[in-house]
Amino acid sequence: MSRVARDIIEALVLALVVFLLLQTTVRNFKVDGSSMDPTLEHGQYLLVNRLIYLRIDKERLAKIIPFWQSDDRSSNYAIRPPKRGEVIVFQFPRDISKDFVKRVVGLPGEVIEMRDGRVIVDGAVLEEPYLDPAAKDNSNKGEYRLKDGEYYVLGDNRTHSNDSRSWGPVPEANLKGKVWAVYWPIPGIQILNIMDRIPGVG
Repeated sequence: MSRVARDIIEALVLALVVFLLLQTTVRNFKVDGSSMDPTLEHGQYLLVNRLIYLRIDKERLAKIIPFWQSDDRSSNYAIRPPKRGEVIVFQFPRDISKDFVKRVVGLPGEVIEMRDGRVIVDGAVLEEPYLDPAAKDNSNKGEYRLKDGEYYVLGDNRTHSNDSRSWGPVPEANLKGKVWAVYWPIPGIQILNIMDRIPGVG
């Protein structure tokens, strides 16, 4: 085999590996609707990190890999579970053929309620600097204690969002990934979820 042919084959193999890696770790998502205004706008295209919330059986891996430890709370995640304030993509619990994008405000084990539009987590008001101060939300919701593997999600545009207030928490099995960035249209390019957590609670 000539050197040129070998170089071409190596380049094709490398391209295939990169393609498969991107397919398994990153996906795109189109925003449909105004529920995440002003953070995300209708028609924007997002890059979503699929790997971070990937669930794996670490106990099974521990049997194969002797030094693998699986005694931590987030042992079913490849990297880690969602954190408060992260914008995520998930399968709609009432119809898994649909994907939604919302923001995580409540984590497993926490007690969530809403009073006059304010999110209360374990009795403390959650600071939400990403909301539009001009948009007034007066929604109220009674206390709900999130079970293991449940996440409470809300749209940033509270008056026009179909979210956990209506249909309850998102189970971890429905998580698709964390939104990394807006990549289209070009004037709206931005990086999301730079900070691990937002001010306020936890």
